Amino acid sequence: MRRHAVWRPLAAIGLAGLAACSNTTPSQPTITPQATATAPPAPIKIGIALGGGAAKGFAHVGVIKMLEANGLAPAVVAGTSAGSVVGALYASGMNAFELQDKAVALDESKVRDLQLSSGGLVQGQKLEDYVNEQVRRKSLEQLAKPFVAVATRLEDGERTLFARGNTGQAVRASSSVPGVFQPVSIGKYHFVDGGVVSPVPVDAARQLGADMVIAVDISNKARGKTPEHMLGALNQSIAIMGQKLGQAELARADVVIRPQVLDMGPVDFNQRTQAIAEGEKAALAAMAQIRERIAQLQAERAQATRLAQQKASEAARQACLDQRSRLQKLADMAGMDGSCEPR
Repeated sequence: MRRHAVWRPLAAIGLAGLAACSNTTPSQPTITPQATATAPPAPIKIGIALGGGAAKGFAHVGVIKMLEANGLAPAVVAGTSAGSVVGALYASGMNAFELQDKAVALDESKVRDLQLSSGGLVQGQKLEDYVNEQVRRKSLEQLAKPFVAVATRLEDGERTLFARGNTGQAVRASSSVPGVFQPVSIGKYHFVDGGVVSPVPVDAARQLGADMVIAVDISNKARGKTPEHMLGALNQSIAIMGQKLGQAELARADVVIRPQVLDMGPVDFNQRTQAIAEGEKAALAAMAQIRERIAQLQAERAQATRLAQQKASEAARQACLDQRSRLQKLADMAGMDGSCEPR
């Protein structure tokens, strides 16, 4: 202990002497670590994946309504089939109450144009025109929120995400139930209902940059009942085809909301008010789970931010230490140089 006590004053005297004898001032480190406060984590970007289900898609309106009412408005939107219709209108800048007004006032004849054809009974042009009218002729990339409509490429079954171009045409392609709607020709390909390959487009919402994806599943489930009409049979067939794919994709969602609309038929437009109410109920029931997941993601992000700042501080300190002069290193050995400590 006495040796150390003697050493420090002697080292200080020696260093002072070296400094006095030196003709030049030792260069100072160019990096001085600064003590930085931990920045608050960036807000969690919520994405919503709206699944297909024909007239049951009115339930999506109720879900969005409750999310907005709780301050959890989605930042990005992905839609398949009926979900693409609601999703496009919502992404255009409408709020949930405007969506509800549109849904209640919708005349079925505005979106259905019957035309006998080998490709399908419904041409789909009316649906395209209706959507374009509602979004004020804006293209997909001009919408207020990032949005994609998911369709299936008929030639090879490839999942296709429409993120640019004609909004109404993209929604029409996404909603073209095989055998009911005529396939939509875009470029050199033809497209049909996105539910064949992605019944609830969780992955598409994630590709849009969502940190957290809320999936809304209104798809038909095979429950041992025989559909009462052709459209019901076709919808159930598509649901069965996409069921395995859909289950795997739904597992990648953070929260899945399932409005109780399975008993509603695909053309039951007269039950739209009930479908909206079921969407509200299901969203409210999931609210605690949604908030819990957001809190978890925020905690993970805050921890990652702290670790990144700690690594940056350590790297800056090491760079500072490496740039010291010989004299400063000797001073550090004597406990007299704190220039590289965070301030």
